[in-house]
Amino acid sequence: MVYGYTGQGVFSNVIRARDQARGNQDVAVKIIRNNEIMHKTGLKELEVLKKLNDADPEDKLHCLRLIRHFFHKQHLCMVFEPLAMNLREVLKKYGKDVGLHVKAVRSYTQQLLLALKLLKKTGILHADIKPDNILVNESKLVLKLCDFGSASIVNENEITPYLVSRFYRAPEIILGIPYDFAIDMWSAACTIYELYTGRIMFSGKSNNQMLKFFMDVKGKFPNKVIRKGAFKDQHFDANCNFLYHEIDKVTEREKVVVMSVVKVTRDLQSELVAGQALPPDQLRKVTQLKDLLEKALAIDPVKRISLNNALTHPFIQDKI
Repeated sequence: MVYGYTGQGVFSNVIRARDQARGNQDVAVKIIRNNEIMHKTGLKELEVLKKLNDADPEDKLHCLRLIRHFFHKQHLCMVFEPLAMNLREVLKKYGKDVGLHVKAVRSYTQQLLLALKLLKKTGILHADIKPDNILVNESKLVLKLCDFGSASIVNENEITPYLVSRFYRAPEIILGIPYDFAIDMWSAACTIYELYTGRIMFSGKSNNQMLKFFMDVKGKFPNKVIRKGAFKDQHFDANCNFLYHEIDKVTEREKVVVMSVVKVTRDLQSELVAGQALPPDQLRKVTQLKDLLEKALAIDPVKRISLNNALTHPFIQDKI
């Protein structure tokens, strides 16, 4: 029995319903659009969900539970546990431009990292982690990673510069370097920054501008990372100078500015503190958060913090 309408994506609609086959429990039903591409994507998502759910029988690792699926008029329909809202909506409602309390961010970060742990254990890349694809329950205490429509098996991934929503896209994707689980860690870090500040961390309008914004925080990319990239020539010259595609303020045309040095212009600590007079215990947590983000946003994916080190990081381990 359908009683509500949650939202519409490019690939599907989601409705809220009561499942009469299961004692009228509340469920969310994702109805996949009936065309060949969406249908194939839907079946792939189904496979991924089954794999994840099977690998976490006790539901401890924060990936959305699929209850069952069926076909209705040739539409694939997936029946999920019901969840209240996504983190984009939570931010809008409770943290507009200011973000959430560091206590909530600590808890959400831990849960998100556990979801990444399950992905790694099953050899799956989510490849679209962002606040919109993370749901919370009524009490807002429990988080679940959802929307596995872009997910793939780690060794079956193809090099494409447009994987992952742009603001959450890791440098190795943009440069065309073979990638692995570290892309989800990058997206998670961008998401966590946004949960705490209420602001998007890297809001580039193109892949080229994304690279510039990364360097504003991290400084110039290491040459050895640049040289690995299949798409490096779009963004760097032969001497690894950055080719910044800028819009000329006067002519409004695009011009290419060659930058041999990119200075660090952003300071994470001051962005996180944002002029707040924080009590010492909160300031300590925020400083730990900054350290975790620095490590999760290593430009070189090989140097990015591992899941186990992230889960044992003081930001997660020290209760506030």
